Amino acid sequence: MQETSEVIRKCHEKARSMAADGLDLYPNDFKVEHTVSDIWRSLEENKEIEEGSPIFILAGRVISMRRFGKAAFFHILDRTGKIQAYIQQNEVGKESYAIFKKIDRGDYVGLKGTVFQTKTGEWSLLVHEFFLVAKAIRPLPEKFHGLKDPEKRYRQRYLDLIMNQNVREIFLKRSLIVQAFRNFLVDRDFCEVETPMMQPIPGGAEAKPFKTYHNALGMELFLRIAPELYLKRLVIGGVERVFEINRNFRNEGISTQHNPEFTMLEFYQAYATYEDLIKLTEEMFVFVAKEVLGDTTIVYQDNEINLNPPWQRMTLYDALTTLGGMPPEILDDKEKMIAFATEHTIPLQKSHRRGKILAKLFDVLVEPKLIQPTFITGYPTDISPLSRKNSSDPSLTDRFELFIAGREIANGFSELNDPVDQKERFLQQVADRDAGDEEAHYMDAEYIQALEYGMPPAAGEGVGIDRVVMLLTNALSIREVIFFPHLKNK
Repeated sequence: MQETSEVIRKCHEKARSMAADGLDLYPNDFKVEHTVSDIWRSLEENKEIEEGSPIFILAGRVISMRRFGKAAFFHILDRTGKIQAYIQQNEVGKESYAIFKKIDRGDYVGLKGTVFQTKTGEWSLLVHEFFLVAKAIRPLPEKFHGLKDPEKRYRQRYLDLIMNQNVREIFLKRSLIVQAFRNFLVDRDFCEVETPMMQPIPGGAEAKPFKTYHNALGMELFLRIAPELYLKRLVIGGVERVFEINRNFRNEGISTQHNPEFTMLEFYQAYATYEDLIKLTEEMFVFVAKEVLGDTTIVYQDNEINLNPPWQRMTLYDALTTLGGMPPEILDDKEKMIAFATEHTIPLQKSHRRGKILAKLFDVLVEPKLIQPTFITGYPTDISPLSRKNSSDPSLTDRFELFIAGREIANGFSELNDPVDQKERFLQQVADRDAGDEEAHYMDAEYIQALEYGMPPAAGEGVGIDRVVMLLTNALSIREVIFFPHLKNK
């Protein structure tokens, strides 16, 4: 720690010395006209570059340096990539080169120059004019070992982005993925909206919310766990196709798949069923994969995954028996299922109702085995309080969950639009909450009132954006695809 502090002290001293010599360490007048990618594009289009033409004016961070007395090779990095530059004292002049000699890795510089090929054949920028754009007073991590420690990478994501090109590529792909989902839905006449992130009653999912307090209103509020009930209010209001790419907050554990703050795509379509959304989901994922990767076959953690539809479909019961190894005869007997779970060291709460026990068993026994895209259907009504009951079997709902690479990616269903049925479901959830289930839904009387004005038949779906990004970037942990994941204080 003392050695690190000594290095930083010397960096501060050097910066103060440069400033005392009259050098502006943080000017704001250098105008960038090109990027590194512009240079590479120019070379691809015309490899017979004439000497002294064209002139490129660009800026970037110095990430490596090799000095040779009155000349130096160095690399700069901008948002589009990196390029080698070559600077000579007899080209830029003594005064300018004297400033350059004080430059360190991490500093931002502005360059004007032309391209040439070195003796080894590497295209580089011959610097004609050099400018200091911003001085760094902390050293970058050592270039050969980079930044490997996950804790430091997540806490200091800015260093992670500087040092690790693959990390920059993940987040560039994330932006493309989000935009592809948006384009897909907008092209199908969906309207993008924003709904409240602070809600008087949290709803739309089974999860424990974060609480806050609004002083001016004198009331407790919750960070939303889902936008569902507000988006369906918009469907009631006549916005028949609606979506939101939103931040949700759930006061739950942190793991490779869970972050307390995460991104969801949620959309609703009037006059549609969950069957329509199954087809739409297949089309949407194919579209996104082609837009971002140019292919519908991806490799995730050594598994080759084929996104071409139609995708596999199974009922929850069939999945538990064929993949989970559960005897079919015990699926209707709560006590026998608890005994089965105990025998297989699967923790369950005996107070849970049958549907939740089935879901917990599925999470452990089946979910990790669903590598190829698979829709699981036939979810019990008691764990689907916002879903429409199946017409043939009211104990089940018209709902699906999508699994890819052993994890849940999306959840969709035909919406419950009967206000009487919805109120009864909410009351059962309230009873579950009173019995100790902190994730059960609250009673939302205002939403019931909205339903009483009439909601058209509709279907809705939520897609976990972070998990999709993990899938399409081959990231093992959700922390790799969130710029600033939550961490314990040091």
